[in-house]
Amino acid sequence: MKHEWIETHTTLLLALILLVISIGGLVEIVPLFFIEQTVENIIGIRPYTPLELFGRDIYQREGCHLCHSQMIRPLQEEWQRYGHYSLAAESQFDHPFLWGSRRSGPDLARIGGKYSNAWHVQHLTAPRTLIPTSRMPNYPWLKQNPLAVADVTQRLKTLRQIGVPYSEQPDEYAQNVTRFGEENAKLLDIARSQENLFAQAQAGNHDGDQSRLTEMDALIAYLQMLGTLVDFKKYDEEHFATFR
Repeated sequence: MKHEWIETHTTLLLALILLVISIGGLVEIVPLFFIEQTVENIIGIRPYTPLELFGRDIYQREGCHLCHSQMIRPLQEEWQRYGHYSLAAESQFDHPFLWGSRRSGPDLARIGGKYSNAWHVQHLTAPRTLIPTSRMPNYPWLKQNPLAVADVTQRLKTLRQIGVPYSEQPDEYAQNVTRFGEENAKLLDIARSQENLFAQAQAGNHDGDQSRLTEMDALIAYLQMLGTLVDFKKYDEEHFATFR
């Protein structure tokens, strides 16, 4: 009876709804003021290389994130199937996040290194030749389309403006050497972006054809690095729990 009385008085109902939302918001927000940081301090996490960045853009363009998540939840059935649950640090350089909300296909947060480049080429070209029950569309044009790289410098400069530590000045490069190591710092140098892009494509030979640079090269380069930057063997589980 009292519940019905509340529901029939719109102003009171609205006030109680706002009260409940406020309490819930405070419970979530207030503890953040007493935590030094919410992103785990992990060695190895770095921004995407130019080739991986192009691959990520193709991944979004083709709508891969609509069927594949990149978020392993800290549930037993999840980490037993996909690997260690996802860390905030692994997404700190993502713009936008690609956590996803559906799993028409498997989670891809730890797909890197699980399959060979040749497997990915075949799977992207004709998925059902490898997985007969797959609902994934064919993407044969990825190996046919040359990768348009003319704007690579502009892409990195844009991400730099919103906080991704690609270097443009000597002091920024020095900071990246300290933070990510010299080899990674070279890959994050905007002045060398095209050089680094072609060098990684040649070394990786992702689509099996070194004579040309294709969208397939970039997408596979991106897939092969997902989940590979953190060596979980170096950390005890308690280390990650301190950030939750």
